[in-house]
Amino acid sequence: MRRDHLAHVLALVAAMAAISAPVVSAQTLKLNVSFDEAQRPAPAGQKPATVGLQKTPAPAWLTATKHSLVLLAIEHGTRLALDSKTRNELSGPFFRDYIDSVHIPRDWDDGDSFAVNYVGHPIHGAAAGYLYRDAAGVRGSSRFGLSTSYWATMAKSTAFIGIYSVQFEVGPLSEASIGNVGRHPATRGWVDHVVTPVMGFALMAVEDALDRYFVIWFEDHFDNRAARATIRTLFNPARLMANLAQARSPWYRPDRPLGR
Repeated sequence: MRRDHLAHVLALVAAMAAISAPVVSAQTLKLNVSFDEAQRPAPAGQKPATVGLQKTPAPAWLTATKHSLVLLAIEHGTRLALDSKTRNELSGPFFRDYIDSVHIPRDWDDGDSFAVNYVGHPIHGAAAGYLYRDAAGVRGSSRFGLSTSYWATMAKSTAFIGIYSVQFEVGPLSEASIGNVGRHPATRGWVDHVVTPVMGFALMAVEDALDRYFVIWFEDHFDNRAARATIRTLFNPARLMANLAQARSPWYRPDRPLGR
């Protein structure tokens, strides 16, 4: 098989994996799937049903890392499906091209558009942050405000964003290994390394504020489920991506069923 044909086949497989990743991951990574609304608590005086002994929850960083693999599959699948330059770079020797693509940047710009660097990367960074925060499950950590639990969890989420960003740029499952971004000097820059965690943190705070002060207000005044789902997804795009990576509906909220 010719190399260009192989590249197209790999791109198709990656795109199919990105589409099916949120569902497939539930079995391969043993994640909890919940396309339905949050489970209602048991009535007063009635104990919830349990099956067997309860297992000790996995560390937040481990659960978040498992979910981030699904997020990576979605992102790289999208790159391969939509970017011909990325597909073309698959034809060379993998390890040699990967090593040649890892460099310490000398400039700020990496050749990408403003939309990619200052819109796309903050969204995917915030999505990784939501994965950590959801895995941490700290009470009150998702409600925007001045509480200690909120900002402490935000700080840890930002650290996770930074680690995710480094992996996405130069790690074994990165733009450097899949597409050889960085092999050419014009594609090396500090912008993604800085913007992804910093603006990802800021975007999380903005989305949380919008969710608390606008989306909830909207839901209190409008009962239409489709309208509520649309508002949730439009004003929280990073949370939408995090939900998909966890095999949840895009408009999912752990404490607010859509039809409440």
